[in-house]
Amino acid sequence: MDNRQTQITDPTTHATREALVVLEAVSKSFREGEKTRMVLDRVTARIHAGEIVALVGRSGSGKSTLLNLICGIEAPDQGGILVEGRRLDTLGERDRTLYRRARVGFIYQFFNLIPTLTVAENVALPLELNGVPAGERVGRVMALLQAVDLADRGDAFPDRLSGGEQQRVAIARALAHEPPLLLADEPTGNLDAETGARVMALLHGLVREQGRALVLVTHSPEVSAMADHVWELMDGRLRPWGAS
Repeated sequence: MDNRQTQITDPTTHATREALVVLEAVSKSFREGEKTRMVLDRVTARIHAGEIVALVGRSGSGKSTLLNLICGIEAPDQGGILVEGRRLDTLGERDRTLYRRARVGFIYQFFNLIPTLTVAENVALPLELNGVPAGERVGRVMALLQAVDLADRGDAFPDRLSGGEQQRVAIARALAHEPPLLLADEPTGNLDAETGARVMALLHGLVREQGRALVLVTHSPEVSAMADHVWELMDGRLRPWGAS
């Protein structure tokens, strides 16, 4: 595999398309005391722009580890990871950090907002880290807060918001630097069913309208039902959910 964006054959449709994310025989293990536990065993997958992929599986099956590999927080033991044609598995930690900062948006279950920053400042943070001029940051932040229906809460601090409002701020922050790839770890896991449904409808619309790819970990059948593909991690292997 080289550094050019690869042409691949979708294993489901057999149609040749360019993949935003390519995983080729990716393996990852961890030491636990005297033993080595294989978490991911030769995982191969393709993710395309405009798609929503749900990852399901029991706790500890490797779902969050897979997200960490795709965004470069961790490096694989073996295998290739390409995002937008760039080989992440050959990059050092600093370069993976710079890639993640510029090209990935991450949405966490517990929001991970900075409590000492206002809503607007939280959303602006990725723009500041990526060197976007202050004048441009203001316009982008206001547009994003409008998109998530929080235009009137820019001056509020996170502890004054409901859980659903905090998650919408987290979505706006993840989208601020216009990343092609969004990753979410249980984005509705800390929300009630009604609020979770609204948050997923928002994410679904944004992914479709903006042509981004969304990969999310979930235990929710309702969230999985909104995905284009549902993949299950079991015994280190990735397979279509429900496959025998």
